[in-house]
Amino acid sequence: MFENLTDKLERSFKILKGEGRITEINVAETLKEIRRALIDADVNYKVAKSFTDEVKAKALGQDVLKSVKPGQMMTKIVRDELAALMGGTATDIKLEGTPAVILIAGLQGSGKTTFSGKLAAYIKSKKGRQVLLVAGDVYRPAAIDQLKVLGNQINVPVYSEEGNNNPVEIAENAIRYARQNSYNVVIVDTAGRLAVDEAMMREITAIKAAVKPSETLFVVDAMTGQDAVNTAKEFNDRLDFDGVVLTKLDGDTRGGAAISIRAVVNKPLKFISSGEKMDALQVFHPERMADRILGMGDVISLVERAQEQYDEAEARKLKKKIVKNQFNFNDFVAQIAQIKKMGGLKDLASMIPGMGKMLKNVEIGDDIFKQTEAIIGSMTPEEREHPEIINARRRERIAKGSGTTMADVNRLMKQFEDTRKMMKMAAGGNMRMPRSPFRR
Repeated sequence: MFENLTDKLERSFKILKGEGRITEINVAETLKEIRRALIDADVNYKVAKSFTDEVKAKALGQDVLKSVKPGQMMTKIVRDELAALMGGTATDIKLEGTPAVILIAGLQGSGKTTFSGKLAAYIKSKKGRQVLLVAGDVYRPAAIDQLKVLGNQINVPVYSEEGNNNPVEIAENAIRYARQNSYNVVIVDTAGRLAVDEAMMREITAIKAAVKPSETLFVVDAMTGQDAVNTAKEFNDRLDFDGVVLTKLDGDTRGGAAISIRAVVNKPLKFISSGEKMDALQVFHPERMADRILGMGDVISLVERAQEQYDEAEARKLKKKIVKNQFNFNDFVAQIAQIKKMGGLKDLASMIPGMGKMLKNVEIGDDIFKQTEAIIGSMTPEEREHPEIINARRRERIAKGSGTTMADVNRLMKQFEDTRKMMKMAAGGNMRMPRSPFRR
């Protein structure tokens, strides 16, 4: 989402190229370009102005080390100030009370129901809690059915009351039900509403007063840009929420809301969400986002995603097979499946420093492995287990069965052999099984 902003910021830092020291004269043009880049990215004007003033105060007169260029020094200052502007550090969700109650609020179409499902999946898998979803949107047709479908996908029950159009009563009854059935987290999905709709705002305030949530989250669509920030302020004035969730970050958005929202409402941005998959939810880390905005990647998040899919016992088995040159197409497909579980490939690539810029205009669809999987799927179990038996006649049959060409099959076979050789060299050398950074 920050591709254009990243490019513009990089160009602004180049203004300082060749300078020996950051001074008021040579920094003025850089700051002007930075402010313009932020405003173009839909950052609130007052926030952009205040930000560049703060950067100027930090940068002016700083001695530049011989090993560090002024542009690099400015990049570090901007990075640190961006992280501070967005909150400094990640803010964890509060799960206090028996049960802990999380109230979800926001505009119509902001993605509240989908987020409620994602949050339930996150709390269930990452926090190990027993979660109950509550269908409190009694106005939107099919809202209850949508939540039930999502709950079924993640194996989380949904509490609803047919014929009851009072969301306050539904929420209160759900909490009683949760206590009776040992659910320790209750997520209350509510109807979308406008801040100017007095009756609806009184309703959400009444729900909050009745359920006394440990956390009230305001869900906002990032694609609404600066309007998202204004709406958040209006809701916060009435509801005094605890944190913000930005959804639809995979859409055509300039990202300004992510940068502005903390400064305007003084509430932490807790989660960012993209896509419809139930695992497409990330805790918001301001320092990592600042790195991504400046094209530095986000290796920590990449490692964390890999660790989530990493199975140490399976990895040991795989290493033994690689050393014995027994790595086969079944293993190959299993590795592809693990990569796909980590998320969109373009998003993963953007976490590698410099890679996001290289792939700026390259489309990497989630179906990039489709042909490979089709070819392997056309092999017999024996061929997948023993790739060395695949001769020219078998390749011809595999090509016909997968709807590809002999050239496609030959290309995959070569890639597979090259991968196998490379992996054997690494495993036979000094390669060690990776150790989880979260395990003592």
